[in-house]
Amino acid sequence: MKQPEALLEVRDLHKWFPLRRRLLSRAREVVKAVDGVSFDVRRGEVLSLVGESGSGKSTVGRSVLRLTAPTAGTIRFAGTDITHFSRRQMRPFRQRMQLVFQDPYASLNPRMTVEGILAAPLEIHGRAASRSDRRDKIEEALRLVGLLPQHAARYPHEFSGGQRQRIGIARALMTGPELLIADEPVSALDVSIQAQVVNLLVELKRRLGLTILFVAHDLAVVGHISDRIAVMYLGRLVELAETRELFGNPRHPYTEALLSAAPIPDPTFKRERIVLAGDIPSPVNPPSGCSFRTRCRYALPACGEARPPLREVAPGHFKACIRDDLRLRAPG
Repeated sequence: MKQPEALLEVRDLHKWFPLRRRLLSRAREVVKAVDGVSFDVRRGEVLSLVGESGSGKSTVGRSVLRLTAPTAGTIRFAGTDITHFSRRQMRPFRQRMQLVFQDPYASLNPRMTVEGILAAPLEIHGRAASRSDRRDKIEEALRLVGLLPQHAARYPHEFSGGQRQRIGIARALMTGPELLIADEPVSALDVSIQAQVVNLLVELKRRLGLTILFVAHDLAVVGHISDRIAVMYLGRLVELAETRELFGNPRHPYTEALLSAAPIPDPTFKRERIVLAGDIPSPVNPPSGCSFRTRCRYALPACGEARPPLREVAPGHFKACIRDDLRLRAPG
């Protein structure tokens, strides 16, 4: 079966942040937040980026949107190379690529009504022909996310966290985007509300034909919404596969550890938890070779000799690990 064409193509993306030069030091250190990441997001699919805090997931999303300029690499959207576009050149693409922020409390202007918040993208991009057209678009967006038209007159502080995130999603939909980047959109919400927001994104994807790059650290969340999952560690991709394949047949030790930590809805079921030793290394001075080797229980001396490339080990299943002899445990 022929796969849909890629809406977003990322090749060898790097994003390094320079640090202040130390006293008496000639070398200037850099934080290697993203260190050579490549992936595609196909039209109509949900690709999730998963990993611990500090793995570079959000930086990838912000680089794709050109909210931060990449250090190196290539970003192509709908066949157009936007890597080095200026703010003026990016303007037509802004309405086609939108962001849902992590914190629904900080991402909405408390001095603006919901109507004003949702009207801003329409005014910036000239998407409303008249006041009545603007009002109709706002009411339609509110209904899409499960809110009522009368909510347009209220302020953000009058809503719960879940409702605020729905407003944030509605704002992202105002320009009719093709690509939605959801940057940990449920991590700041109560567990009881997280499922509602995830289900809303699934429904919006189905109804509007959205393509979504979903950034998260919780595999239990992304397992429900994703078509494919890309696992990141210390600025690099270590595994990429379809969701069912990744959950049923993990190929990288880091993925195995993440899956072992995912919560199980059955309190009577017990499974071994893989506890990673130590903290995630500093992106200023990452380990040689495989960046995960300092915490990997399967590490060999050879793991420190060269950086393992992300290679296809089964149809559509990629991993960055030299250990092909491992039989890793799937959850369950």
